[in-house]
Amino acid sequence: MILSAEVECIIYDAQSLKEKRSVLKRVITRIQNDFNVSVSELDYQNLWQRTCIGLVVIASDKVIAEQTVQRTLAFIDSFPELERTDTVLEWL
Repeated sequence: MILSAEVECIIYDAQSLKEKRSVLKRVITRIQNDFNVSVSELDYQNLWQRTCIGLVVIASDKVIAEQTVQRTLAFIDSFPELERTDTVLEWL
């Protein structure tokens, strides 16, 4: 089973692209280290307070893939610098 998620976030405290990328690098690195998830910034690379992060999970069971994505989303929500505004899940 393959589950993908597009997560749009707002970074309110970022006043430059450098600050935004600092926050994103920390979030993406922690996701890659803590979860078995592929992650990348998909959109809004040149906007300093907005981002779209893509997550992809491949698992042998649908329930495991869903649990992994939900844990990853909860982890993203734990960062005070980010506010998750929209999430789109898609089974492939």
